[in-house]
Order: sequence, then structure tokens, then C-alpha cells
Amino acid sequence: MKPLQQVGQAYLALSEGERQFQQALYDEAVATYRRAMDISRTIPQDEAFDYNGFDAIAHTGLSGALVELGRYAQALDSTDIALRYFNRRGELHKDEGRQWIEAVHHRAAALEGVGRSEESLKAYRMVSEMILEKKGELKNREEQQHAVGRAIKRLETAMHAKKPVDYKAWWEFWA
Repeated sequence: MKPLQQVGQAYLALSEGERQFQQALYDEAVATYRRAMDISRTIPQDEAFDYNGFDAIAHTGLSGALVELGRYAQALDSTDIALRYFNRRGELHKDEGRQWIEAVHHRAAALEGVGRSEESLKAYRMVSEMILEKKGELKNREEQQHAVGRAIKRLETAMHAKKPVDYKAWWEFWA
């Protein structure tokens, strides 16, 4: 198979995974994102193809589908792969900037899912800042900002409600 066909098939699979994700077909999206990465690995190494960038975009989608399925530890692994790429590149391109925000958002949700509330809160706050500062197109900006705000409030409330291990009520000091 010619490399151009392999590139086309990889991007077609990536697009299909995104469509499945949008339609809430999360199991299918997981399989399709993985297939997209498998196809991209068949592209000869001497081709002018951004393997790491492609994987970062695929892992961003994969992590979102895994979060929706409640597979938080796996989602966290995928976001780590995506963010190794995006954190180094920053917001060089409009689409990658959007993907970067999504990866951080998925990481926040995955951290919350595995019970790492403080890290999750920090990540949600970062997502909120990224959305506010994002220049250019960002789908559903206000909706995303509201969802992130609700997550921040939920975590802050839950963390505030937890009492420290050595906590004693005022009356216990005289008992």
C-alpha cells in the first residue's frame, strides 16, 4: 500500500472515531481511535508524517471515550501521552489548541474518576483558564466553561466537606 493511502486511512479512522464519540458510541470510538493509531504505525518512518502529533490527537479522543465509559485509569494514561506532545508544542495551530484543551479536560475528569480530587481541581482550573484565553474558534465555548465551572464547584464542595483525619469538633476538646 502506498504511504499516501495509509495516511488517508489513518485520518479517515480518526474522523470516524470522532463521529462515533459525538454520537455517544464510546466503545466503538475506543476501537476506532486505536485502529487509527495502528494504521498510522504502518506508515514508513521516512515519510513526512507527524507520528507524535497524530498519536496525540488520537489519544485525546480515546481518553474522552474512556472517560465516558468510566475507564479512568486508562483515560489518564491516554491523556498523559497526548499532553507530552501538546505541552511541548503549546498552541501552535488552531486545531491543536482545541485538542490541547480537550486533553487537559479529559485529564481532569480522569483524575476525578480515580479519586485524585486536588489534582483534578487544579486541572479543571487550568482548563477554565485555557478556555478563557483561547483565541480563535472553540466549539461551545460557553457550554464548556459552564461544565468546567460546575466541576470546579462540585470538587470544591466535596473537598470542603471532608474533614481532616485529625479533626475534632469544638466540644471534643473538653471531653
